[in-house]
Amino acid sequence: MSAPIEIAAGDVAERVVLAAFERRAERGLSRARRAGHAVPVTLTARLSEPLDPVAAACTSRRAGEPWFTLEQGDRDGSALAALGAVHEIASDGPGRFAAADRAWRELVRTAAADPPDGPAGSGLAVFGGFSFAAGGASSPRWAGFAAASLVLPELTLVRRDGETWLTVNALLSPDDTAAEATERIARRLSELRSAPLPLLDPDPVGRYAVVSPMPPSHYEEAVARAVQRIRAGELEKVVLAREVEVHAPAPHDPAAILGVLREGFPSCYVYSVGRGESAFIGASPELLVRREGQRASTVALAGSARRSADPAVDDHLGEQLLRSDKDRHENAIVARRIARALAPHSVWVTAAPEPSLVRVSNIQHLGAPIRAQLARPVSAIELAGLLHPTPAVGGEPWAVAEPLIPALEGLDRGWYAGPVGWSDQSGDGEFCVALRCGLLRGTLATCYAGCGIVAGSDPAAELAETEVKLQALLPVLAG
Repeated sequence: MSAPIEIAAGDVAERVVLAAFERRAERGLSRARRAGHAVPVTLTARLSEPLDPVAAACTSRRAGEPWFTLEQGDRDGSALAALGAVHEIASDGPGRFAAADRAWRELVRTAAADPPDGPAGSGLAVFGGFSFAAGGASSPRWAGFAAASLVLPELTLVRRDGETWLTVNALLSPDDTAAEATERIARRLSELRSAPLPLLDPDPVGRYAVVSPMPPSHYEEAVARAVQRIRAGELEKVVLAREVEVHAPAPHDPAAILGVLREGFPSCYVYSVGRGESAFIGASPELLVRREGQRASTVALAGSARRSADPAVDDHLGEQLLRSDKDRHENAIVARRIARALAPHSVWVTAAPEPSLVRVSNIQHLGAPIRAQLARPVSAIELAGLLHPTPAVGGEPWAVAEPLIPALEGLDRGWYAGPVGWSDQSGDGEFCVALRCGLLRGTLATCYAGCGIVAGSDPAAELAETEVKLQALLPVLAG
C-alpha cells in the first residue's frame, strides 16, 4: 500500500502529485493497450491543511457537469464531494441496481488503482443515486436524471476527523498518453477553489409563489382511498407523497441552500446531486444502508411527530410518539421487512427491541437501528437494491403498493425517496433515502414530502404531517 502524499490545500497541483499520477497513468495505459479498451486510473492524496469539500465543490464545479455532495456534520464533520465525470453508469427498469453493480464491478476489475489509504469514500468510488420507481425520473422535469446514475468523477474530496483527502480519476484509452492525461488532471486541480458557502439573499427583489400542482384536497382523498384498501385487508401500509412548487424571481442557488441545510440539520444526511442545469438537494434523516466490510447497518425510520420550541412540550410530543400504537405499528412493519430482506444474505441480523426517538430540527421520528453480519461480500449497491424501497417510503406488501402509489399520487417521484450515495472499489458504501428534498431547475424548485398510511391514519392529520416535513426546505426556498 502506497504512503499518502501530503500536499498543500492551496497548491494541490504541485509536482509531486502530478508525477505520481503520471507514473500511475503509465501503468494504466499498459493495461488499456493489453485489454484494447479504456481503463480508469486513480490516485489519492492527503491534504496538509483541512478543506471544506462541499464549499470547494460549489465553488469549483464547471457549468453543466455532474457534481455530488454528502455530509453529516454531527458524525465527526463527515463530508464528501465529487466533481466532473470520467465515466457514468446508467440503467433503468427493475434490474437497474443489479445492472449498475455489474458495470461498477467490471470497471473496478480493469482499474489501475491501489486500495485507498484515506477514509471511506476516498479512492476509486462512484457517486449518484437511483429513482424511486423502476421507470421513474421519466418526466421532463427530471431530464438528466437517469433511473440509475452512478458517476466516476474527475475529482473527489473527503473529510473525516478533521483531515481532507483528494482523489483524482482519469479514464485512459489505448491511444492516450500519460502526459496528456496528467495535463488534464493538472488543469482540473488548478481550478480547485474553496470559499465559504454563500448566504441566501436576505432581501430578494421580486415575489415568490408557492403552488401545489394538485390541491391539498387531492392528497386527503388519496389518503382516504388508501385507508379503505388497508382496512379491506389488501395491504398493511402505503406511503403517499405530494409535491409543491416554489417559483422564485431569480434562479435558486444550490450552494446557499446547502449552507442553510447543513446549519439547520447537522444530524441529517445533507446531499446534492447535480445533472446539467438541475440540482437535487435535501436533508434526509434516513439511512438506507451502510456497508463496512462484512457488516451492514441501517435503520427502520417510521412514525413522526412535530417538534416544539418549548422543551416540556417537545418531550411530551416525543413521549406521545413513543406510546402511539399507530406509529409503533408503522415502525414495526418497516423493521420486519428490512430484517427479512437481509436475512438470506447474513450470518445474523439484529434489530433494537424498541424504537427510540430520532430528533431533527423540525420533526421527530421513531427509529430502530438494524445491523447484520453478511455471509458473503454483498456490495453496497446490491444491498441498496435488496432494501429499496423499504415500507418507510413504499408499502407493505410491495407488490400491492407498487402500482397503487402512482395511481393515488398522480406524480413522478423521480429520485424522491430513492437511494442517494456512493460505493467504492471494495463494495463498501453508504446510501441514504432522498427525503426532505427539492429539485432545483432555474427559478423553479419542486419539493416532495410523504407520509406512511396505515389503518388508523386520518387524512387531515397526514396532510398536516406533509406540511411539517415540507418545512425543511420551503422556508429556505421561498425567501
